Amino acid sequence: MATLQTTCVLILACGNTLRGDDGIGPWLANWVEQQFASQPAIRVIARQQWTPDLAQDIAHSESVLFIDCSIESPPGYARLIRVEPSKQTEGLATHHQGASQLLRTTQDLYGYQPAKAAILTVGAGSTELGETFSEPVQNAIPLACALLESTILEWSQ
Repeated sequence: MATLQTTCVLILACGNTLRGDDGIGPWLANWVEQQFASQPAIRVIARQQWTPDLAQDIAHSESVLFIDCSIESPPGYARLIRVEPSKQTEGLATHHQGASQLLRTTQDLYGYQPAKAAILTVGAGSTELGETFSEPVQNAIPLACALLESTILEWSQ
């Protein structure tokens, strides 16, 4: 049986690159991969949605940084907030899980929680079909990249 190597910082991005601003997660994940390509302790996974199988990757990570767009935040509003495991799982979801549900799944299946967990969200202006970002999201990219960079550097020390 192969053992998984521990990752210092796991980046889990979510979003659909064909749905306008929903693609900001994968775009930022690609940016992180380019910025930190020489650091093997930083691992990036980008998907259209988070699924329960990601709990294994979380269980082998010292910290996890989720990235997603937010339809609840004002367009272009970038923020980084701490994530805690959800209170209780009501059966294992098979389609999509949020960050707190993934942390709960990790705790339930592996008895482990990363030392640090946060989510970076950028408020979506449009999730209509298309491969370009709205102006508010385009304007938020420098701040989102700065938040990612400073968090990754701090967590990987």
